[in-house]
Amino acid sequence: MPASASIINTSIFILTGFPGLDHYYPWFSIPFSSIYALVFLGNCVVLHVIRTEPSLHQPMFHFLAMLALTDLCMGLSTVHTVLGVLWGLNQEVSRDACIAQTYFIHGLSSIESGVLLAMAFDRFTATCNPLRYTSLLTNSRVIHFMVAILMRAALSILPVIIRLKFFHYCRPHILSHSFCLHQDLLRLACSDIRFNSLYALALVICTLLLDAVLILISYVFILHTVLAIASHKERLKSLQTCVSHICAVLVFYIPIIGLTMVHRFGKHLSPSVHVLMGNIYILFPPLMNPIIYSVKTQQIRSRMKKWCSLKM
Repeated sequence: MPASASIINTSIFILTGFPGLDHYYPWFSIPFSSIYALVFLGNCVVLHVIRTEPSLHQPMFHFLAMLALTDLCMGLSTVHTVLGVLWGLNQEVSRDACIAQTYFIHGLSSIESGVLLAMAFDRFTATCNPLRYTSLLTNSRVIHFMVAILMRAALSILPVIIRLKFFHYCRPHILSHSFCLHQDLLRLACSDIRFNSLYALALVICTLLLDAVLILISYVFILHTVLAIASHKERLKSLQTCVSHICAVLVFYIPIIGLTMVHRFGKHLSPSVHVLMGNIYILFPPLMNPIIYSVKTQQIRSRMKKWCSLKM
């Protein structure tokens, strides 16, 4: 089907790669394919190590497993459209498939934010109240946390996602990225989008922003507790347990802030900058989290070294 016909078809959207750089797509596909391969491999390895090592069956690593699974799902939800565009297989996506992808992308972002908050609570409890750690973070309570995180993400976003199905999209159906985002679909709609805009803003404030504030508060208390420790060696040891989580928080929130700033204030920037920031938002956390936890978490690092030595 020609692109011009697809644009006026109300049930088809056109995905955008890097505008004006179409002839470089075969070259772009190599690093993007490698990144997706590393995302899948890295997160699967982390999940395998946690599953097979009994000493890692602790609350901290249960949350890490959920983080790795979330990152894995994020890769799975976008790989077919991103690589489909770069490989020249297909730039078209149906409206229903686009709305479904929007649901998964935003839902998984909410899950990742919730998991990072749960991990911050884990570090706060381990540092500030170590004697009650095992009684506060029991297996049943960890499961309750996980279910709450999943339910919050799955249900909170449904009202705006359902409304997307009934919008009239009268503007050219050309999306800004090689995947579907809520704000991108709103830009194409001619229906009344005030509820979606206000609800989405309130949702960001009540989930991502609130989670970030609570994570920051938890680290204020952690820092206060650590600085009260007399021994310099003990202070470093306590902070070392938080380094990987701090890196994961930065890896998640910095791309979100960057993408928001570009969408809000970067109207004059090249469309390729918007596409690049969108891809960083989608791919950077799933790529970096396994590396961070493999390098910074002693238990996982030692287990992976032992596992690799047995394979050689």
